[in-house]
Amino acid sequence: MLKQDKVNFIIDKLDAIYPEVSAPLTHSSNYTLLIAVLLSANTTDKSVNKVTPTLFKRANSPEKMITLDYETIYSIIRPCGLGPAKSKAILGLSQILVDRYDGIVPNDFAALESFPGVGHKTASVVMSQAFGVPAFAVDTHVHRLIYRWGLSSGRSVKQTERDAKRLFPKEKWSKLHLQIVFYGRDYCPAKNFNPNKCPITSVVGRRSLFR
Repeated sequence: MLKQDKVNFIIDKLDAIYPEVSAPLTHSSNYTLLIAVLLSANTTDKSVNKVTPTLFKRANSPEKMITLDYETIYSIIRPCGLGPAKSKAILGLSQILVDRYDGIVPNDFAALESFPGVGHKTASVVMSQAFGVPAFAVDTHVHRLIYRWGLSSGRSVKQTERDAKRLFPKEKWSKLHLQIVFYGRDYCPAKNFNPNKCPITSVVGRRSLFR
């Protein structure tokens, strides 16, 4: 199967399974989205959604967040893991937003990626979901599936993003990111995976998976 045939099949299948998708992280503003995505690193969206209601009840803006101390933030977000680093990042980026951006999350990749705790994936999610800018955020699910489907070498997240952007239409990037994340959780997990029972991998997957 040619790569373009794979791409067309994947798009059609994902659209059939997930015709409508919405952001899995609970948020009410660009700022709360940024914090929620930051917290989602190395943990599940479910874990994040358990702690953010408490956090955002205390502080749903950078101005309010910087009035909290490190210990308070840490005590709330601790179940998400990496609590010390994430707490410092939340305080740090909130202070930057207040000092340099009048408390407004900037619509700019470079600015976002300059914030503590914000890498390219987090910036991509925020740019896509908050501002509607086409972006193909590559998390562990997307990285795993793009490799399993024979669309990238899997050598690095950067390479996976480059290959995905080259193969898939730009206008579909943001939706595809979410569709692939949901599909990875529902049909194509990292562990106990049977490619023959996966609606997409069974058709387009690498031969090595079936050996």
